[in-house]
Amino acid sequence: MSVPVLIVGAGVIGTAVACELTRRGVVCTVVDNRDPGGGATQASAGMLAPYVEAHESGPLLDLGIRSLALYDDWIARITRDAGLEVEYRRIGTLEVALDAHHAAELRATGASERAVTRTWLDPAAARSSYPALGSSAGALFTPAHGYVAARQLTAAQAAVATQRGATFHRARVERIESGRDHVRVLTSTGMLTATHVVLAAGAWGSDIEIAGSGAPPLRPVRGQLLHIGWHGPPIETIIWGPECYIVPRTDGSLLVGATVEEVGFDERATCAGVRDLLDAACDLLPGAWGATFVAVYVGLRPAAPDNLPVLGPDGHMPGLVHASGHYRNGVLLAPVTAHLIADWIVERKRDPSFDVLNAGRF
Repeated sequence: MSVPVLIVGAGVIGTAVACELTRRGVVCTVVDNRDPGGGATQASAGMLAPYVEAHESGPLLDLGIRSLALYDDWIARITRDAGLEVEYRRIGTLEVALDAHHAAELRATGASERAVTRTWLDPAAARSSYPALGSSAGALFTPAHGYVAARQLTAAQAAVATQRGATFHRARVERIESGRDHVRVLTSTGMLTATHVVLAAGAWGSDIEIAGSGAPPLRPVRGQLLHIGWHGPPIETIIWGPECYIVPRTDGSLLVGATVEEVGFDERATCAGVRDLLDAACDLLPGAWGATFVAVYVGLRPAAPDNLPVLGPDGHMPGLVHASGHYRNGVLLAPVTAHLIADWIVERKRDPSFDVLNAGRF
Protein backbone atom coordinates (compact mmCIF):
# COMPACT_ATOMS: atom_id res chain seq x y z
CA MET A 1 0.00 0.00 0.00
CA SER A 2 1.27 3.48 -0.86
CA VAL A 3 0.04 6.74 0.73
CA PRO A 4 1.09 10.39 0.53
CA VAL A 5 2.03 10.56 4.23
CA LEU A 6 2.61 7.79 6.73
CA ILE A 7 2.85 8.79 10.39
CA VAL A 8 4.64 6.44 12.76
CA GLY A 9 3.09 6.88 16.20
CA ALA A 10 -0.47 7.53 17.40
CA GLY A 11 0.24 9.54 20.51
CA VAL A 12 -0.65 13.18 21.05
CA ILE A 13 2.01 14.28 18.53
CA GLY A 14 1.21 11.76 15.78
CA THR A 15 -2.54 12.39 15.95
CA ALA A 16 -1.99 16.17 16.01
CA VAL A 17 0.12 15.95 12.84
CA ALA A 18 -2.52 13.75 11.19
CA CYS A 19 -5.24 16.20 12.19
CA GLU A 20 -3.41 19.19 10.73
CA LEU A 21 -2.33 17.45 7.53
CA THR A 22 -5.84 16.17 6.79
CA ARG A 23 -7.19 19.67 7.46
CA ARG A 24 -4.96 20.76 4.58
CA GLY A 25 -6.23 17.99 2.33
CA VAL A 26 -3.35 15.51 2.73
CA VAL A 27 -4.25 11.82 3.03
CA CYS A 28 -2.50 10.12 5.96
CA THR A 29 -2.05 6.67 7.41
CA VAL A 30 -1.07 6.41 11.09
CA VAL A 31 0.77 3.27 12.22
CA ASP A 32 1.17 2.21 15.84
CA ASN A 33 1.02 -1.06 17.73
CA ARG A 34 -1.18 0.61 20.38
CA ASP A 35 -4.46 2.46 20.29
CA PRO A 36 -4.23 6.27 19.96
CA GLY A 37 -2.86 7.74 23.18
CA GLY A 38 -1.82 4.36 24.54
CA GLY A 39 1.81 5.27 25.20
CA ALA A 40 3.25 8.19 27.16
CA THR A 41 0.10 10.25 26.55
CA GLN A 42 -1.94 8.11 28.95
CA ALA A 43 0.23 9.24 31.88
CA SER A 44 0.23 12.95 31.07
CA ALA A 45 -1.54 15.54 33.19
CA GLY A 46 -1.62 17.78 30.11
CA MET A 47 0.08 20.84 31.56
CA LEU A 48 0.43 23.90 29.33
CA ALA A 49 3.07 25.80 31.27
CA PRO A 50 6.06 26.91 29.18
CA TYR A 51 7.22 29.51 31.70
CA VAL A 52 7.57 26.79 34.33
CA GLU A 53 8.99 24.03 32.16
CA ALA A 54 11.65 26.31 30.64
CA HIS A 55 12.52 29.27 32.85
CA GLU A 56 15.62 30.01 30.78
CA SER A 57 15.29 31.40 27.27
CA GLY A 58 16.00 28.97 24.45
CA PRO A 59 14.30 26.82 21.82
CA LEU A 60 12.06 24.96 24.28
CA LEU A 61 10.66 28.15 25.78
CA ASP A 62 10.23 29.71 22.35
CA LEU A 63 8.33 26.68 21.00
CA GLY A 64 6.26 26.42 24.17
CA ILE A 65 5.16 30.04 23.97
CA ARG A 66 4.27 29.67 20.29
CA SER A 67 2.27 26.51 20.97
CA LEU A 68 0.41 27.94 23.96
CA ALA A 69 -0.70 30.83 21.74
CA LEU A 70 -2.26 28.32 19.33
CA TYR A 71 -4.20 26.37 21.96
CA ASP A 72 -7.47 28.30 22.24
CA ASP A 73 -8.16 28.05 18.51
CA TRP A 74 -6.80 24.49 18.33
CA ILE A 75 -9.18 23.21 21.01
CA ALA A 76 -12.15 25.12 19.62
CA ARG A 77 -11.64 23.64 16.15
CA ILE A 78 -10.89 20.09 17.36
CA THR A 79 -13.92 19.87 19.66
CA ARG A 80 -16.22 21.38 17.05
CA ASP A 81 -15.07 19.06 14.28
CA ALA A 82 -14.87 15.92 16.45
CA GLY A 83 -18.12 16.55 18.29
CA LEU A 84 -16.31 15.51 21.47
CA GLU A 85 -15.66 17.33 24.72
CA VAL A 86 -12.07 18.00 25.72
CA GLU A 87 -11.45 19.36 29.20
CA TYR A 88 -9.33 22.48 28.74
CA ARG A 89 -8.83 25.32 31.20
CA ARG A 90 -6.47 28.27 31.47
CA ILE A 91 -6.42 28.43 35.27
CA GLY A 92 -2.79 29.42 35.78
CA THR A 93 0.04 27.85 37.72
CA LEU A 94 1.14 28.56 41.27
CA GLU A 95 4.80 27.70 41.82
CA VAL A 96 5.21 27.14 45.54
CA ALA A 97 8.51 27.75 47.33
CA LEU A 98 9.11 25.60 50.39
CA ASP A 99 12.25 27.44 51.55
CA ALA A 100 13.79 30.90 51.37
CA HIS A 101 16.35 29.96 48.70
CA HIS A 102 13.66 28.69 46.31
CA ALA A 103 11.55 31.75 47.07
CA ALA A 104 14.42 34.04 46.07
CA GLU A 105 14.85 32.13 42.81
CA LEU A 106 11.15 32.38 41.96
CA ARG A 107 11.00 36.08 42.79
CA ALA A 108 13.97 36.72 40.52
CA THR A 109 12.39 34.66 37.76
CA GLY A 110 9.11 36.53 38.01
CA ALA A 111 10.88 39.87 37.88
CA SER A 112 13.00 38.96 34.85
CA GLU A 113 10.27 37.63 32.54
CA ARG A 114 8.63 40.73 31.12
CA ALA A 115 6.77 38.98 28.30
CA VAL A 116 4.16 37.44 30.60
CA THR A 117 2.22 38.63 33.65
CA ARG A 118 3.43 36.95 36.84
CA THR A 119 2.55 37.80 40.43
CA TRP A 120 4.57 37.05 43.55
CA LEU A 121 2.54 36.14 46.64
CA ASP A 122 4.20 36.30 50.05
CA PRO A 123 3.47 33.40 52.44
CA ALA A 124 0.44 35.07 54.05
CA ALA A 125 -1.05 36.07 50.70
CA ALA A 126 -0.47 32.60 49.23
CA ARG A 127 -2.21 30.91 52.15
CA SER A 128 -5.06 33.45 52.15
CA SER A 129 -5.67 33.02 48.42
CA TYR A 130 -5.27 29.23 48.48
CA PRO A 131 -6.42 27.91 51.89
CA ALA A 132 -5.55 24.30 51.07
CA LEU A 133 -1.84 25.13 50.85
CA GLY A 134 0.46 24.13 53.66
CA SER A 135 3.22 26.36 54.98
CA SER A 136 5.37 27.93 52.29
CA ALA A 137 7.93 30.66 51.67
CA GLY A 138 5.69 32.24 49.03
CA ALA A 139 4.48 31.42 45.54
CA LEU A 140 4.66 32.71 41.97
CA PHE A 141 1.39 32.84 40.01
CA THR A 142 1.32 32.74 36.18
CA PRO A 143 -2.26 33.21 34.96
CA ALA A 144 -1.58 32.40 31.27
CA HIS A 145 -0.93 28.73 31.99
CA GLY A 146 -3.42 25.88 32.03
CA TYR A 147 -3.98 22.25 31.17
CA VAL A 148 -5.82 20.00 28.75
CA ALA A 149 -7.02 16.42 29.27
CA ALA A 150 -4.37 14.64 27.21
CA ARG A 151 -6.23 11.44 26.45
CA GLN A 152 -9.40 13.32 25.50
CA LEU A 153 -7.36 15.58 23.23
CA THR A 154 -5.64 12.66 21.52
CA ALA A 155 -8.95 10.85 20.99
CA ALA A 156 -10.50 14.00 19.51
CA GLN A 157 -7.53 14.57 17.19
CA ALA A 158 -7.72 10.96 16.00
CA ALA A 159 -11.47 11.29 15.44
CA VAL A 160 -11.08 14.45 13.37
CA ALA A 161 -8.27 12.95 11.30
CA THR A 162 -10.39 9.84 10.65
CA GLN A 163 -13.37 11.93 9.60
CA ARG A 164 -11.14 13.66 7.06
CA GLY A 165 -9.91 10.41 5.55
CA ALA A 166 -6.97 9.30 7.69
CA THR A 167 -6.66 5.59 8.48
CA PHE A 168 -5.13 4.00 11.58
CA HIS A 169 -3.15 0.79 11.09
CA ARG A 170 -2.30 -1.42 14.07
CA ALA A 171 1.27 -2.69 13.57
CA ARG A 172 4.81 -2.39 14.88
CA VAL A 173 7.24 -0.46 12.67
CA GLU A 174 10.58 -2.23 12.34
CA ARG A 175 12.56 -0.49 9.58
CA ILE A 176 12.46 2.67 7.45
CA GLU A 177 14.41 2.84 4.19
CA SER A 178 14.59 4.88 0.99
CA GLY A 179 12.97 3.77 -2.23
CA ARG A 180 13.49 5.31 -5.65
CA ASP A 181 10.95 8.09 -5.18
CA HIS A 182 9.36 7.14 -1.88
CA VAL A 183 10.07 5.90 1.64
CA ARG A 184 9.53 2.25 2.48
CA VAL A 185 8.33 1.25 5.95
CA LEU A 186 8.57 -2.37 7.05
CA THR A 187 5.97 -3.23 9.68
CA SER A 188 5.03 -6.37 11.55
CA THR A 189 2.16 -6.85 9.08
CA GLY A 190 3.95 -5.99 5.83
CA MET A 191 5.55 -3.23 3.78
CA LEU A 192 4.05 0.25 3.35
CA THR A 193 5.32 3.06 1.14
CA ALA A 194 4.79 6.81 1.31
CA THR A 195 6.03 10.04 -0.18
CA HIS A 196 6.68 11.31 3.34
CA VAL A 197 7.09 9.44 6.61
CA VAL A 198 6.70 11.36 9.88
CA LEU A 199 8.52 9.67 12.76
CA ALA A 200 6.52 10.41 15.92
CA ALA A 201 6.98 7.08 17.67
CA GLY A 202 8.00 8.41 21.07
CA ALA A 203 10.57 6.53 23.10
CA TRP A 204 10.16 3.46 20.90
CA GLY A 205 11.42 5.40 17.90
CA SER A 206 15.00 4.61 18.89
CA ASP A 207 14.28 0.91 18.27
CA ILE A 208 13.28 1.47 14.65
CA GLU A 209 16.05 0.76 12.17
CA ILE A 210 16.56 3.71 9.81
CA ALA A 211 18.71 2.70 6.86
CA GLY A 212 21.64 4.99 6.16
CA SER A 213 21.32 7.34 9.13
CA GLY A 214 20.03 5.64 12.26
CA ALA A 215 17.25 6.72 14.59
CA PRO A 216 17.69 9.69 16.95
CA PRO A 217 19.18 8.51 20.26
CA LEU A 218 16.02 8.79 22.34
CA ARG A 219 15.78 7.21 25.77
CA PRO A 220 12.64 6.30 27.74
CA VAL A 221 12.06 8.23 30.96
CA ARG A 222 9.35 6.68 33.12
CA GLY A 223 6.72 8.97 34.55
CA GLN A 224 4.15 7.82 37.10
CA LEU A 225 1.01 9.91 37.56
CA LEU A 226 -1.46 9.62 40.43
CA HIS A 227 -5.21 10.24 40.31
CA ILE A 228 -6.69 11.05 43.72
CA GLY A 229 -10.09 12.11 45.01
CA TRP A 230 -9.85 15.44 46.83
CA HIS A 231 -12.06 16.28 49.82
CA GLY A 232 -10.65 19.63 50.94
CA PRO A 233 -11.22 23.26 49.89
CA PRO A 234 -11.50 23.69 46.10
CA ILE A 235 -8.19 23.87 44.25
CA GLU A 236 -8.52 26.61 41.65
CA THR A 237 -5.12 26.58 39.97
CA ILE A 238 -2.32 24.18 39.11
CA ILE A 239 -0.01 23.79 42.11
CA TRP A 240 3.65 23.30 41.25
CA GLY A 241 6.21 22.36 43.89
CA PRO A 242 9.86 21.30 43.87
CA GLU A 243 9.01 17.58 43.69
CA CYS A 244 5.57 17.37 42.05
CA TYR A 245 2.73 19.23 40.41
CA ILE A 246 -0.99 18.97 41.14
CA VAL A 247 -3.66 19.53 38.48
CA PRO A 248 -7.30 20.03 39.59
CA ARG A 249 -9.87 18.48 37.28
CA THR A 250 -13.42 19.74 36.85
CA ASP A 251 -14.85 16.71 38.69
CA GLY A 252 -12.98 17.77 41.84
CA SER A 253 -10.28 15.11 41.61
CA LEU A 254 -6.56 15.83 41.35
CA LEU A 255 -3.74 14.54 39.15
CA VAL A 256 -0.36 14.38 40.87
CA GLY A 257 2.76 13.92 38.81
CA ALA A 258 5.15 12.98 37.75
CA THR A 259 8.16 10.90 38.59
CA VAL A 260 11.30 11.14 36.43
CA GLU A 261 12.88 7.69 36.34
CA GLU A 262 15.69 6.43 34.12
CA VAL A 263 14.71 2.74 34.16
CA GLY A 264 14.68 1.78 30.50
CA PHE A 265 11.56 0.28 28.94
CA ASP A 266 9.96 -0.58 32.27
CA GLU A 267 6.31 0.49 32.39
CA ARG A 268 5.51 -0.77 35.89
CA ALA A 269 3.87 1.34 38.54
CA THR A 270 5.98 1.08 41.70
CA CYS A 271 5.41 1.52 45.41
CA ALA A 272 8.38 3.90 45.54
CA GLY A 273 6.96 6.11 42.80
CA VAL A 274 3.53 6.29 44.42
CA ARG A 275 5.02 6.98 47.86
CA ASP A 276 7.30 9.74 46.60
CA LEU A 277 4.47 11.51 44.80
CA LEU A 278 2.13 11.23 47.78
CA ASP A 279 4.81 12.63 50.11
CA ALA A 280 5.49 15.53 47.74
CA ALA A 281 1.78 16.26 47.28
CA CYS A 282 1.20 16.31 51.02
CA ASP A 283 4.07 18.78 51.48
CA LEU A 284 2.08 21.16 49.27
CA LEU A 285 -1.46 20.21 50.30
CA PRO A 286 -1.56 18.62 53.78
CA GLY A 287 -5.17 17.61 53.17
CA ALA A 288 -3.96 15.14 50.55
CA TRP A 289 -3.37 12.64 53.37
CA GLY A 290 -7.14 12.29 53.54
CA ALA A 291 -7.64 11.99 49.79
CA THR A 292 -9.01 8.88 48.07
CA PHE A 293 -6.51 6.94 46.00
CA VAL A 294 -8.08 6.37 42.56
CA ALA A 295 -5.37 5.16 40.18
CA VAL A 296 -1.78 5.35 39.01
CA TYR A 297 -0.82 5.70 35.34
CA VAL A 298 2.57 5.05 33.79
CA GLY A 299 4.15 6.32 30.59
CA LEU A 300 7.62 6.33 29.03
CA ARG A 301 8.49 9.81 27.81
CA PRO A 302 10.91 10.15 24.87
CA ALA A 303 13.99 12.19 25.77
CA ALA A 304 16.92 13.16 23.56
CA PRO A 305 20.40 13.59 25.11
CA ASP A 306 19.79 17.35 25.44
CA ASN A 307 16.11 16.90 26.44
CA LEU A 308 14.98 18.96 23.43
CA PRO A 309 12.61 17.83 20.66
CA VAL A 310 13.80 16.38 17.38
CA LEU A 311 12.00 18.23 14.57
CA GLY A 312 12.23 18.63 10.83
CA PRO A 313 13.36 16.79 7.70
CA ASP A 314 16.01 14.11 8.02
CA GLY A 315 19.37 15.16 6.62
CA HIS A 316 20.13 11.78 5.02
CA MET A 317 16.82 10.29 3.90
CA PRO A 318 14.59 12.42 1.64
CA GLY A 319 10.96 12.15 2.67
CA LEU A 320 11.64 11.27 6.30
CA VAL A 321 10.51 13.93 8.79
CA HIS A 322 11.16 13.86 12.54
CA ALA A 323 8.58 14.86 15.16
CA SER A 324 9.82 13.18 18.32
CA GLY A 325 11.76 13.63 21.55
CA HIS A 326 9.23 15.95 23.17
CA TYR A 327 10.04 14.48 26.63
CA ARG A 328 7.79 16.19 29.24
CA ASN A 329 6.21 18.62 26.78
CA GLY A 330 4.45 16.55 24.14
CA VAL A 331 0.99 17.84 25.00
CA LEU A 332 2.15 21.46 25.23
CA LEU A 333 4.00 21.27 21.90
CA ALA A 334 1.43 19.27 19.92
CA PRO A 335 -0.21 22.19 18.05
CA VAL A 336 3.03 23.94 17.08
CA THR A 337 4.63 20.64 16.05
CA ALA A 338 1.63 19.81 13.87
CA HIS A 339 1.76 23.22 12.19
CA LEU A 340 5.52 23.12 11.57
CA ILE A 341 5.50 19.59 10.15
CA ALA A 342 2.48 20.34 7.95
CA ASP A 343 4.12 23.57 6.74
CA TRP A 344 7.16 21.58 5.65
CA ILE A 345 5.29 18.74 3.95
CA VAL A 346 2.66 20.87 2.21
CA GLU A 347 4.53 24.12 1.50
CA ARG A 348 8.21 23.24 1.96
CA LYS A 349 8.28 26.00 4.55
CA ARG A 350 11.28 25.44 6.80
CA ASP A 351 10.88 26.82 10.30
CA PRO A 352 14.05 28.29 11.87
CA SER A 353 13.68 25.90 14.81
CA PHE A 354 14.61 23.01 12.49
CA ASP A 355 18.15 24.37 12.29
CA VAL A 356 18.56 23.87 16.04
CA LEU A 357 16.36 20.82 16.64
CA ASN A 358 17.20 18.65 13.62
CA ALA A 359 18.21 15.00 14.07
CA GLY A 360 21.67 15.70 12.69
CA ARG A 361 22.71 17.52 15.87
CA PHE A 362 23.57 14.20 17.47
